[in-house]
Amino acid sequence: MTHTTEAKARTVSARFANARASFDDVHGYLAAASMGVPTRETVAAQKRDLNLWATARRDPQDYDPIIARTREHYASLVGVTADRVALGSQTSVLTSLIAAAVPAGAEVLCVEGDFSSVVFPFLQHAGIRVRHVPIGHLADAIEDSTWLVAFSHIQSATGIVADVPAIVTAASRQGAHTLCDTTQSAGVHPVDASLFDATVCHAYKWLCSPRGAAFLTLSSKFQELLNPLQAGWFAGDDVWQSCYGPSMHLATTARRFDVSPAWPAWVGAEPAIRMFAGLDIQEVWDYASGLGDLLSDALGIPEQHQAIVTWADPDGADLAKLVAADIRASGRAGRLRVAFHLWNDESDVEAVVRALRR
Repeated sequence: MTHTTEAKARTVSARFANARASFDDVHGYLAAASMGVPTRETVAAQKRDLNLWATARRDPQDYDPIIARTREHYASLVGVTADRVALGSQTSVLTSLIAAAVPAGAEVLCVEGDFSSVVFPFLQHAGIRVRHVPIGHLADAIEDSTWLVAFSHIQSATGIVADVPAIVTAASRQGAHTLCDTTQSAGVHPVDASLFDATVCHAYKWLCSPRGAAFLTLSSKFQELLNPLQAGWFAGDDVWQSCYGPSMHLATTARRFDVSPAWPAWVGAEPAIRMFAGLDIQEVWDYASGLGDLLSDALGIPEQHQAIVTWADPDGADLAKLVAADIRASGRAGRLRVAFHLWNDESDVEAVVRALRR
């Protein structure tokens, strides 16, 4: 580890320090790329909600301000206004809305080995052409026949960070739309959703929220190309006046694509996403990727400058060593995947090295 990286790991803001202190002691948990860890505030909020429900003191409208605040927090986190944010429960479902809008015969450009939620909805669309290229070639592969470029900001299997400026510039030059999955980046790497026509994000990983809280952001122009196929009462312009047909008056903003929320998930998501919206996410990235480089140096592999550090582990032998040492990591696509987040520190790096060298 370089002296610069050491300084980044040691010198942190008060808000960052408070965020790190908001988690229970979960040293040895290196699997944020699979599932995040809740803050104590999230756990308390969900327990309180469960108790209110159990004692018949909850009303559906109690959740409206919670959900509205969560939408605002997420919008602030990713650099858009709240009217550009729709709520959902899974990224694949949100991606399917966009897949349904692709014109017949048009091309969607995807990344080889990208996560299924940003690929499968397009493969299910028999009337379009889907082409896959390596992440490092994505910008150069965009052609004038490409209608949409769909990719993850950070690759799930490898932790590679996409070259967003190059991709966005090339897409604009060729007149292609862009869809970016930020599930592996929002909360650990800076995200500017305004750069894309659409983004999707599930908050249960780096945003440390319950599973079932997901987001879709849309530019105002791209929204006009989509059909709110999942329209329900929560997508109404006046939610509590949209419970019955036959008349339908959907919201005019991105909220017209809202899916009726799973209430307990949003109770837990609100404090978590509020916390991340108040952080300097570049500081989070410097810290997490600094730990990643520290591990790379200790293992004698090239620094990856990523919060997710991976290396070849085709038979799972290294992963088995970590599991035996009570270290939680994951294996994906023949590689061992170690993910660093707020609750980790240098002791986790040392624990991995010890386990692998036994």
